[in-house]
Amino acid sequence: MDGLGVVLLAVGVVVLVPLIWVVATYNRFVRLRQHIRESWSGIDVELKRRHDLIPNLVETVKGYAAHERETLERVIELRNRSAATHTDAGTQAADETELMRSVGKLFALAEGYPELKADKNFLALQEELSNTEDRIAATRRFFNANVREMNQLAGMFPTNLVGSAFGFKPESFFELSSDAERVVPRVSV
Repeated sequence: MDGLGVVLLAVGVVVLVPLIWVVATYNRFVRLRQHIRESWSGIDVELKRRHDLIPNLVETVKGYAAHERETLERVIELRNRSAATHTDAGTQAADETELMRSVGKLFALAEGYPELKADKNFLALQEELSNTEDRIAATRRFFNANVREMNQLAGMFPTNLVGSAFGFKPESFFELSSDAERVVPRVSV
């Protein structure tokens, strides 16, 4: 190889290697963004399922505890607010936490009515809500793992340079407070 060939090869390596790295890093950001969207849609499906179950649960309790109107109305109000469209996972998590606290009060209310606790519809709804909560927890872990990876990539040098150049930003985790996570009792049949 002559001197010009060596110089061209060196320039090619110096230009191509960083370019390949930038393209690979960009593609990694895009893949993570898509994983986050996909995992959020899984959470959204389960939240909609929860939001559909809660009115049925309230109606069942209402038949036994009609004089507890304020608690029942609050659960429905929070359910409607949680079901509304949210802009980010953090806001959604705050509303879901408040909703699950109110559902916890609903279950505490049910404790005072032995005939309600034995009602087949109530038990079936309680079990379905319990199963839904398990699925929400699983999809939340998947979502948060993707968010963690995106946030690490967006925050670490030198990948943060590529991320900020193309407008990739850290995402919000979907976290519930620990007392809201313990709301739905396990049904023993």
